[in-house]
Amino acid sequence: MSALVEVARGAWPESGGDVEPPVLAGFVMSSFSPLVAEAARRCLSRAYGQPPVAPERGRRTAVIISSATGDAATAAEVARAVDGGRRLGPLLFFQAVPNAVAGYVAARWELGGPVVSLSPGGGADPVAESLAEGLAMASLLIRDGDADEALIVVAEQALTDGERDRALAVLVRDSAVNRPKE
Repeated sequence: MSALVEVARGAWPESGGDVEPPVLAGFVMSSFSPLVAEAARRCLSRAYGQPPVAPERGRRTAVIISSATGDAATAAEVARAVDGGRRLGPLLFFQAVPNAVAGYVAARWELGGPVVSLSPGGGADPVAESLAEGLAMASLLIRDGDADEALIVVAEQALTDGERDRALAVLVRDSAVNRPKE
C-alpha cells in the first residue's frame, strides 16, 4: 500500500476570532463534541463544499475520533452528579461516548464508512500522539478495504488554566488512489 495523502485539513481555533466553537444541538455542558463537529466541518467543507458528501465518496469514508483525554468536562459532570447522588440527564449519557459526535458528523455529511474512537496514552504532545494513532487506524482501515478515505478528528479540551480547547481534523486517502476532485 502507498502512503496516505492529506486531502484537506481544518482546526479549531484557526484564528484569533475563534473564541468558542459553535453550539451543537443535543450536546450540552461541554466543548468536546462542538470542537469535533467544527473541526470536521472546516475540513470537509474545504474538501467537498457543503454537506452532504457525494454518495460515491461518502459511503466509503471512515470517521475516526482520537483524544488522549476524551470529553473531560462531561466526565467531570458525571462524577459530580454521582458523588452528589443526583440523577443524570439523558443528554449526558448520550454525549459521554465519543462515537455520539462521530455519528453526528457521519450523518450530517452522509459518511458511511466505519466509525472508530481511540484514546491513546497521554504523552508530552497529546494532539500529535492522537493524530499519529488516528493516522495508523486510517491506514489500517484503508489497507483492509473497509474505507477509501478517512476523516480523523483529534480533540483535546483545556485541562489547566491558560490552555485552550483545540481540535484538528484531517481527511486522508491512499496516495495510489487517483480520485479527481468533484
